[in-house]
Amino acid sequence: METPHGPARVHVHDVDAPRGALVLGHGAGGGVNAPDLVAVRDAALDEGWVVALVEQPYRVAGRRSPAPAAQLDAAWIAVLDHLRGDQLVGLSVVTGGRSSGARVACRTADATGAVGVLCLAFPLHPPGRPESTRLPELQAVHLPVLVIQGSGDQFGMPPRGRRRKVVQVRGNHSLRSDSAAVGAAARSWLAAL
Repeated sequence: METPHGPARVHVHDVDAPRGALVLGHGAGGGVNAPDLVAVRDAALDEGWVVALVEQPYRVAGRRSPAPAAQLDAAWIAVLDHLRGDQLVGLSVVTGGRSSGARVACRTADATGAVGVLCLAFPLHPPGRPESTRLPELQAVHLPVLVIQGSGDQFGMPPRGRRRKVVQVRGNHSLRSDSAAVGAAARSWLAAL
């Protein structure tokens, strides 16, 4: 799928009679097969949601270092615009992702017309630098938000908010320790949404 910063790759998982669509992005150096993304994908499919996993153009090009935030956001918005006009036409869309992908979804929630944001391992601050908070990115989202965070995440623990639910699961930033808990938290939130 073309974007202003090169082609992105989108993996769409369909369901019969979808309740909505969940579009997820990967972390900075990872891919769409991260255990937490797979757990959330499977939970959402079980709940009757179409799931689209998006690989940013820098990853499609084979680079591990992420593009600047403005490029990530522009590519994400282009992908969502395309999906809304094609595979996801007429569906309510929840956006989200893990780590860097969660930040992109938060920054672009209004521009993409999302009805909610699902954040996996939101990097509240760089490890050991709580003064460099990214909390404003979460606070700028005025939609229902679910944050699933490892209890030992070195990137910090986001606070709950008026429309923001934070679920702690066993583990660290990778969220590999308890995929079942990650999937269960996503399933419960999506079912209530």
